Formats: sequence, structure tokens, C-alpha cells
Amino acid sequence: MALPEAIQVKYTEEEAEYVSIRPVVQQQFRGSELVDMIVQVTGKDLPRIQQILRAGTIVFHSYRYWWQGFELDAAELAEILGRYPDADFSRPFRAEDCAEVILESSGALATHSVRFPREQARKKRFLRSHSFWDCLMELSREVAPVYREYSYAARADLYSSPLEREKLARLAIEAKRYGTRAVSAHLAVLPSVSQIVYACPR
Repeated sequence: MALPEAIQVKYTEEEAEYVSIRPVVQQQFRGSELVDMIVQVTGKDLPRIQQILRAGTIVFHSYRYWWQGFELDAAELAEILGRYPDADFSRPFRAEDCAEVILESSGALATHSVRFPREQARKKRFLRSHSFWDCLMELSREVAPVYREYSYAARADLYSSPLEREKLARLAIEAKRYGTRAVSAHLAVLPSVSQIVYACPR
């Protein structure tokens, strides 16, 4: 079956309870929009995407979406997935391309994380010539970020480095000195952080 032009999709907030009282919303998705949402969850995993389309349900950003399941032709799906970027370990990190910095705790799930979008972190406090974003970019020159993966959810190449305690302590001081209120609001999470991730859109 070819990818439908339009698909009726229902969604509601995902709940742990057996009976949900959340309202159900119905929306028409283009077929390409539905595939794009799934790719952000699965990456370019063709068999898994086919299975999700067939099952007709997925959880995305704390919402459950469902639709009338269908079987998508593998060749057509492969062509669609071919338009998405692949990981490229030869790509060097360039600070000028970075759009977001993420401080993560250790472990596969990274249960604690703090995100600093460039536009937020570049804002300067009154009478300060330096921003917290400047501090993060200076740190990138010291920690030498290594290519990790291409994130389909972030639509960006991710580079990461372990964050030693002394550098983390310095970063906390710089956040207080140069960060705006929006930056300072995340300081309580810093003690659990063990790595820094730089996201460069592509």
C-alpha cells in the first residue's frame, strides 16, 4: 500500500490509569507528517516503522496517537527514509553551528537533564559583557566534544564529553554570574550532571 495523502489521527494525553478522562482530539495528518513523527521516536528503523504504522498507535511527547493501521510498501518507506540524514562520525564539532547545550546525568536514560537553547543562554545580565552561552562555548574548546549520533528528535548532530567535577563547579559559578533568571532556575540539577552534549542542527 502507498502512503496515504491524509490520515485521520486521534490523540490524547498518555495516562498511567486504566481509565482516562482526558479529552480526545481528532486531527488530519499528512502521511509524511505521521511518518516524520514516528521517525523522531524510532530513527530510520524501517521494520519498526512498518510495525507501528500497522499497529496504528504511538506515544510521542506524552501524548498517545492512534489511527487506522495500514501496511506501507517497504520500497516506498525506504525512499522516504532516504531523505533523512544519517549519522556522520566524520563531521567535526563547530561551536558556531551549535544551537543547544544539554547537561545530562550519567546512564542510558539520563534521568536528569538541563537544556540551554542558544537564544535563551545568549541573553546577558544587566551590565555584563559576557553571556552564559559564551561560557558554554569556551568550555567546548576545553572538553573537545566527540561525535555521538544524529538525533531525529532534535534534528541535529549530537556531540558529547564527560564533565569533570571541577569544570561542573566552575560552570555553576558562571551560571550564577552570567546567567539570566531562566538559566539560574536550573542550578539545582547541576550536581547530578556528568556529561555535556552539544546539538548542531543539520
